[in-house]
Amino acid sequence: MKFKIIPTFALLTSLSSSVSAFSVIGPTTTTTGTANTRANSSAVSPLFMGRAAAVRAATKGKTDARKAKTNAIYGKKIIMCVKQGGPDPEANRALADLMKAAKANSVPMENINRAIKRASESNTGDFSERTFEAYGFGGASLVINVLTDNDNRANADVRAVVGKNNAKMAEQGSVLFMYDRKGKIEVPAVIDEEQLLEAAIEADVEDFELVVDSMEDGDVSIIYVEPSDTGSMFEVVKNMGFDKDVKMELANVSKAPVEVSEEDFEANMKLIDALEDLDDVDSVEHNMSN
Repeated sequence: MKFKIIPTFALLTSLSSSVSAFSVIGPTTTTTGTANTRANSSAVSPLFMGRAAAVRAATKGKTDARKAKTNAIYGKKIIMCVKQGGPDPEANRALADLMKAAKANSVPMENINRAIKRASESNTGDFSERTFEAYGFGGASLVINVLTDNDNRANADVRAVVGKNNAKMAEQGSVLFMYDRKGKIEVPAVIDEEQLLEAAIEADVEDFELVVDSMEDGDVSIIYVEPSDTGSMFEVVKNMGFDKDVKMELANVSKAPVEVSEEDFEANMKLIDALEDLDDVDSVEHNMSN
């Protein structure tokens, strides 16, 4: 039985950029201070207020777009899963796990039920999963996960974006062998490692890796497990009291992360953002450690 606890580590998987975070910092209210201080605090120029409102609107727009894309992705995954194994989650274990992951990623139950229903309609397309591989800048590699009902369109769109951003497509398998397929549980809090260890043993989860990292909006604990243990570890975390904003997914985790320059990092993130704007792209994973 093997357990690996890592207190600090750079998050290795895709930031969809499933790992970019946006936070809005609101105005600070001073509850103790002089009348002059309060008067000065309220004297904010209209230009500044306009810029702040624009930033908040842009951030909200990005957040809403991410939510919409997450809902759409899980809708397509559910349709594909139902067509392969049927609409009953008790008989279709893959569907049951997928529904659990969708709920963990805040997909409304109404959307889940709608996707299950759509799968039985004759005019609903057949979706399939594909993986593209690419080389970015500064030694970075990318794994581009696609879920599409049109392979030709997805292939053309991905290659066009990679070429337009001066990156390079890789041969099939030349990048992916440098990654491990793992289950990933993300918790917006610090998890006590001893408690997690005890709970994992009781749930027969034999191997896991705990990564704790500090983000702009707070500490995050990420637990990596074997894909078959993902559902069990998700229940372990929930039973420990972490049942809010916990995310569950399968991810490709780099075996050899690289640190790139700031310039290369920005270029790679621009490429990732452009790829994730494509309707057919599920997520983009990379090996950058910074």
